[in-house]
Amino acid sequence: MHRIIEILPDTIKQALSELSQHEVDQIEEIRIRTSRPLELINKGQPHFLNYKATLKDTTILLNRLGNYSMYTLEEELKKGYVTIKGGHRVGLCGRVILENGIVKGIREISSFNIRMAKEKIGIAKPYVSHLFNKIWLNTLVIGPPQTGKTTLLRDLARLISTGSGQIQAKKVAIIDERSEIAGCVDGIPQYQFGHRIDILDACPKAEGLMMMIRSMSPEVIIADEIGKMEDAEALLEAVHAGVSVIVSAHAFTFSDLQKRPSLKVLLENGVFQRVVELSRNNGPGSLNRIYNGEGKPMRDTGKVLSC
Repeated sequence: MHRIIEILPDTIKQALSELSQHEVDQIEEIRIRTSRPLELINKGQPHFLNYKATLKDTTILLNRLGNYSMYTLEEELKKGYVTIKGGHRVGLCGRVILENGIVKGIREISSFNIRMAKEKIGIAKPYVSHLFNKIWLNTLVIGPPQTGKTTLLRDLARLISTGSGQIQAKKVAIIDERSEIAGCVDGIPQYQFGHRIDILDACPKAEGLMMMIRSMSPEVIIADEIGKMEDAEALLEAVHAGVSVIVSAHAFTFSDLQKRPSLKVLLENGVFQRVVELSRNNGPGSLNRIYNGEGKPMRDTGKVLSC
């Protein structure tokens, strides 16, 4: 949380200081909108504070995000979000600038969504018996936003690169396109991992997958939020190269995967041997089901695994 406090205007810091430590620890999102009350998301529910953000507040926040240089934010503004130290992501809304129909940036920014990245050591352990069978099985973690997909991937990376029980530590490559899985600062991950970890930070997934295979000989590759056709093609190459892949994607259910062209290609080619379906039914990190490669449920629970 201190990484986020560093970038907030003093007025917003003051509004948050009136909360108890427990309330602060439960925050999942901080939404800041010009001339509207501050909104906090806690367990998926909105809570509004008695303070309306001003234009000065949003200007200060934007300047701090870019270290007082809009040039620094140029690439991030094309994507609509900025990742700050600690792996926290700040979404941005405002007036979109187009050039030949392509988004070139955002100006007059009036909305910010600060999403908290959290480390949960040990949450991947209950999954080991389902995702490991002599080797780590190709796995897709799915769920809508804020269901703990990235948090689970992060702990899987830690566990696989550390080893568990009789399972030896493996060489793990993380393609961290949005700097959320490892939260690197100056190339150094801010979260706990084992010794056998290599990270490509802020690198597009498709290019990163090929770079890692050619240069780092990984045994397991982990990446977040696949979805483009080039991602699917790179994953096919990785699997054919004998590398295990563990990735995530946005989808509510297994059947939703078949409606997305890039993911449908991967399913039809039998890339994934396991699909983990998360939800918020009983809070963030609720495990709905684990499917095999044919889409048949292997486990059906409503258990919260603290993602």
